[in-house]
Amino acid sequence: MKFKGADILSTKLFARNDIEKVMRVAGRMEPFASKRKLSDILQGKILAALFYEPSTRTRLSFETAMLRLGGRVITVPAMETSSLTKGETLFDTGKMVQNYADVIAMRHPKEGSVTEMAEGADISVINAGDGPGQHPTQALLDMYTIRKEQGKIDGLTIAMAGDLKFGRTVHSLCYLLAHYKVKLIFVSPKELKMPVNVCEFLKKKGVKFSVESDFDKVIKSGVDVLYCTRIQKERFENEKEYLKLKGVFVLNKKKALTGKKTMTIMHALPRIDEIATDVDSLQNAAYFRQARNGVAVRMALLALVLGKA
Repeated sequence: MKFKGADILSTKLFARNDIEKVMRVAGRMEPFASKRKLSDILQGKILAALFYEPSTRTRLSFETAMLRLGGRVITVPAMETSSLTKGETLFDTGKMVQNYADVIAMRHPKEGSVTEMAEGADISVINAGDGPGQHPTQALLDMYTIRKEQGKIDGLTIAMAGDLKFGRTVHSLCYLLAHYKVKLIFVSPKELKMPVNVCEFLKKKGVKFSVESDFDKVIKSGVDVLYCTRIQKERFENEKEYLKLKGVFVLNKKKALTGKKTMTIMHALPRIDEIATDVDSLQNAAYFRQARNGVAVRMALLALVLGKA
């Protein structure tokens, strides 16, 4: 991939060497992300943060990444405050925003929306989550976290549990993991299983995966990484269906201790009730470190697409 000027819309676009490049650059960005060093490589550059769907970690980490590299940020904090409510298309919004900024980070509740924005804009557009579709920057920081916590990616057994149907984070992560020698285990209720298109992609890539429903059994089987996801209330049309599935898999400290001592526990956050707070004290509970890694990884992507890496 030629990063300079590129749109980062989907993890399907990444080859293994692209993933490795992002992780190398992210590693170099860590001193700046942690405020140990200062950088002004993006001085004079402006990020347009267009968040049409609620966000805390993704939005703040993108803004922090830009600011700590010497750039500036302009923002649309909600759908209601934008011209989309007047009927303006995302294509036209892209045409307009390119006049005000050098790069766009966008989140939207509709799958495919960020691609429509990118078709209109002549500047780089980074997908910060498009409904149940893709979340490439989250997947890249997840890969970075796995590498940091486990020391490698090849050879690992990685379990993904919870809402695999609507979980754009695990969809995106699967496409990246397909470039590595891993074994995947999908643990979910039948109503929330991993989409067929993701499974077919993994089959084509020769990735070994299995489908399970017994959460406790999977933990005890000795997985290297346990990636928990929340049941996404906002994706359900029927609240009764949501309430029926809410809390289906809950990880507490007692349960976590039945797994490998080195099992990395991950979650894209926010958590609702799928990880109890007593898990936080475990050394292998990595989800807050995972969120922190988002700054370095998003620094890397901003620098790469702006040609300043």
